[in-house]
Amino acid sequence: MNNFFSLGRWMPGLVTLLGYQRAWLLPDVRAGVSVAAVALPVAIAYAELTGVGAVVGLYSCILPMLAYALFGTSRQLIIGPDAATCAVIAAVVTPLAAGDPTRHWQLVMTMTAMTGFWCLVASRLKLGVLADFLSRPILMGLLNGVAITIIVGQLSSVFGFSFTQSGLIERLLAAPDYVSHIHTSTLSISLLTLVVMLLSRRFRPQWPSSLLGLAVATTLLWGLNPSRLEVAVVGSLSGGIPQLQLPEFPPGLIRELVLPALNLAMVSFVSMMLTARSFAAKNGYDIDADKEFRALGFANLASAMSQGFAISGADSRTAVNDANGGKSQLVSIVAALVIAVVTFFLTAPLQYIPTAALGVVLIMASLSLTDFKGLWALRHSDKSAFWLAWITFASVLFMGVIPGITLAVLLGLFQFLRNVMRPTDQLMGMNDEGIVHTLGHNEEVKAITGVLIYRFNSPLTYFNAAYFKRRVLLLLGGEHHPPKCLIIDAVSCFTHQDISVMSMVGELHKELKRRGVHMVMAGRRGQMTHWLKQAGIRVGEEGIQVYPDLYQALRISRHHWASEPGDGAEDKDPKENNAGKQAASTPAGMQSGASASADIGVKRQMIEPESAAAINTRQERVDESVALPVTAFNRRDFPL
Repeated sequence: MNNFFSLGRWMPGLVTLLGYQRAWLLPDVRAGVSVAAVALPVAIAYAELTGVGAVVGLYSCILPMLAYALFGTSRQLIIGPDAATCAVIAAVVTPLAAGDPTRHWQLVMTMTAMTGFWCLVASRLKLGVLADFLSRPILMGLLNGVAITIIVGQLSSVFGFSFTQSGLIERLLAAPDYVSHIHTSTLSISLLTLVVMLLSRRFRPQWPSSLLGLAVATTLLWGLNPSRLEVAVVGSLSGGIPQLQLPEFPPGLIRELVLPALNLAMVSFVSMMLTARSFAAKNGYDIDADKEFRALGFANLASAMSQGFAISGADSRTAVNDANGGKSQLVSIVAALVIAVVTFFLTAPLQYIPTAALGVVLIMASLSLTDFKGLWALRHSDKSAFWLAWITFASVLFMGVIPGITLAVLLGLFQFLRNVMRPTDQLMGMNDEGIVHTLGHNEEVKAITGVLIYRFNSPLTYFNAAYFKRRVLLLLGGEHHPPKCLIIDAVSCFTHQDISVMSMVGELHKELKRRGVHMVMAGRRGQMTHWLKQAGIRVGEEGIQVYPDLYQALRISRHHWASEPGDGAEDKDPKENNAGKQAASTPAGMQSGASASADIGVKRQMIEPESAAAINTRQERVDESVALPVTAFNRRDFPL
C-alpha cells in the first residue's frame, strides 16, 4: 500500500491508467487519432520555426507525450511544440549557432535539457506557485508580441524570399523592398493552402484543417514536380529511432543558455498551466501545480534525449482532445503511437511538403494567440493592467523575444512589490445596525467620534513599515477632532513576525502616547500578544491593548473614548460606564459576571439584528479573507 501511494505521488497519470474504465476506451482512441492528425503538421511547422529538420518536430511529440501521460495530473492536457516556446528557442540559438546546422541542433537539444532541469528544480522547491507569477495582462501582451514576431518572420516562406534583416522592426521597414522578390509559384501554393484551411474550418470544422491544407498542397506539388516550379520543400527525412548525439560545441556556450532556459521554463510552465487549469475546471477536477512542473521537466528531458526541442502545453490540441471526448491520459499515448508510426515508417510522402504551406500553418496558428480586442478592453476595467500589457507587447516587438520576456517578468515583480509597498488603506466606520464598513462609500456609515479605525491592506514587512507609520500619523493629523483611540485591524497586515515591523510598532506607540492617543490592536490576539512581548513592548492597560476581534475592540473603546452625537454616551447610567471601564481593564474572557453582562448588553444595543455567535462567525470569515491582498500570485488560493 505504501508503494502504491509513493507511486501515485510520482506518477499520478499511471495511477489513473491503472484504474482505467472500459467505457473510456473508444472516446480516448478517437481523441488520440484526432490529436495526432492535428499535431503532425503543426510539429513539422514548428520544427521549421525552430530552425531544425522537420523530423525533429515529430521526435518532440513522441516521448514527451508518453512522459506526460505518466507524470502529469491533467487528464485533458496535450503537450507538444508550441509557438511561443519555439520562437524563444530560435531567438536564443540562431545567433549562437552562427549558421552551423549541426551546432544549431545540438544547442537546441542542450537548451531543452536545461529547461527540463530548471522545471525539476522548481518542482523540488515547490515553486508551482510560479504559475501565477505572470499576470494575465502580462501574458496577453507577451503572446501577442510573440505572435506578431512569428507572423512577420514567416512572410518570407509564404512569399518565397529571404529576409536579410534580423529584427522585426527592420523587416517591417524593409518590406516594400521585397515586393519585387515575390515568387509567384510559392505564393500560389501559399494561397491554395490558405483557401483549403479556411474552407475546411467553414464547412467541416471537425476536420484537421492544417493537415488537410498540407495534404492538398503536397499532393499538387508532388504531381507538378517541385524542382520544375522551384518551390522549396521539406526534403528527405531520415526516419527511424534517433541516434544519441553528444554536444560538440565550446562549453562556454552553455553559459549563454542558462538564463534563456530559465525564462523558457517559466513561460512554457505558465502557458501550460493556463491551459491545464481551464480544462480541468471545465471537467470538474483539480491539478497539482508542483507535479505539473515535474511532468513538464521530465517531458523536456525526454524530448532532449530523443533529439527534440522544448515543449509546452498545446491549447489547440488540448481543445481537440476535449471536443472529441477524451477522458484520460491514454489520449496522449494513442497520439504518440500514431505519430511514431508516421515517423518511423511513413516519412517518404512528407518530403514533398512545401515550406510555404508550413508558413501558412504557422501564421494561422499564431493568429490564434492574438487577442488585441482583449488588450484594448483592459482600458475600461484596469488602467494599470492596460499599460502593463501594452508595454510588454511593445517590448517584445522592439527588443526581441528574450528581452521582452525578461522585462515582462520584471514588470510583474515590480507591480507586485508596488502593491505591497504602497497598498491601499481605509478608515472604517459604523452604520446604524452596528456593522463596520469603509468610510466614504456609503453615507449611512459614520465615523465614531474619538475612535479612529484603520485598515492597512498588505502584510507589514520591513520595506513598508515606515510607510505604515507615516500613513497612520498623517491620518491622525488630518482629523478635525483628534481621536483618543486608534484601533488597527491586525488581521489584514500582521501576517508574520518581523523585527523591523515590531520596532516600528514600538516607535508608533510611543508617539501616539505622547499625543494622548491609546493604541489598540484588533485580531490575532494570541500572536500579537506574543510578538509584542518578545519585542519588549508593553501590552495591557499601560501599553498596547489587544482584543480578539474588531467588534470587541470597538465596543470597549467606545465606552472609554467615543462620544457620538445622539448615541447617548454622555447620558448613560454611571453604573454602566463603570462596568465598561472594568471590562476594558480586565482581559477579555475573564470579566466578572456583572461587567460581562453589561458588555453583552451594550453590544446587543449596538448590533441588534445579529447574535454574538453570528458576529464572531462573520468576523472569522472577514479575518480569513483579508489576511493577504489578492493578486495574480495568490488569486487561486483566495477563499470565495
